[in-house]
Amino acid sequence: MADGSKTESDYDVLYRIMTTRMSVRRLRPDPIPDEYVDKILEAGRWAMSGANGQPWEYLVIKDPKKKKALYDAFQDTNQEFCFWMEQMRPFELRHPAFQVKGDDLKDEWQKIRNSTGGQQRRPWHEAPVVIVVLGDGRRQWATVNAAFTFGRHASHFTDGLANTCTHMQLAIASLGLGSHWGTVHVQEPLKRVLGVPDLIDVYLVISIGYADIERKPGVRRELKEIVHRETYDMSKYMSNADIIDYLYKLRGKTMFRYHLKDSLLPAAGDGTKKG
Repeated sequence: MADGSKTESDYDVLYRIMTTRMSVRRLRPDPIPDEYVDKILEAGRWAMSGANGQPWEYLVIKDPKKKKALYDAFQDTNQEFCFWMEQMRPFELRHPAFQVKGDDLKDEWQKIRNSTGGQQRRPWHEAPVVIVVLGDGRRQWATVNAAFTFGRHASHFTDGLANTCTHMQLAIASLGLGSHWGTVHVQEPLKRVLGVPDLIDVYLVISIGYADIERKPGVRRELKEIVHRETYDMSKYMSNADIIDYLYKLRGKTMFRYHLKDSLLPAAGDGTKKG
């Protein structure tokens, strides 16, 4: 520019969005513009997919009763399933959301089920908008690769759905919004709430709203640890024991994201202020 000021390149803008995006487990219930929702969906539909099969569809939910019904179905199947599975692992290796220390595990589950237990969250059904990403596996017939796989769950099907979700997450961050995504392990209860046909998959639940927590720095492996040149560098290969050690260290770096109260914004509404 003539005045000598610098402008961000397209890559710089993208990099800033990617590195500042975070999963937000405390969203304000304040409404967001319909225009924003349309922009998020528009970003999603431009994702890449095998042979351009475009296997995705989106179900947008704003009705409080419908969101609550979906949340209850999710908590009572997906989350409970994950909670009890995690209890079979060493405490330090459990997912941070399920690291509980109480003597009564059933009671601890109920605290998590009801979004209590000191984790400073809001249940995601209180977010103003929830987008459920659906997938129609028959659209993978667009690619000849379908001839080499069985069923509707071929990888290029889920690859495409992952791509559309990534597009939407970046769009959400670019609009100054926060989001949280819930992995769907058990589809049937959610299908019943949403009226989704049997042949359509419920892939991901994305809650969207304005963040009510301050951003914390992301944790990612260093590029030098994961890049190989020309051939695989065996000095970077991790044994099974190395992987377990890595996971212990990773949990140590990420636990505070789930439990620190000082991540709350001053106006979060719990009476605490940062001073």
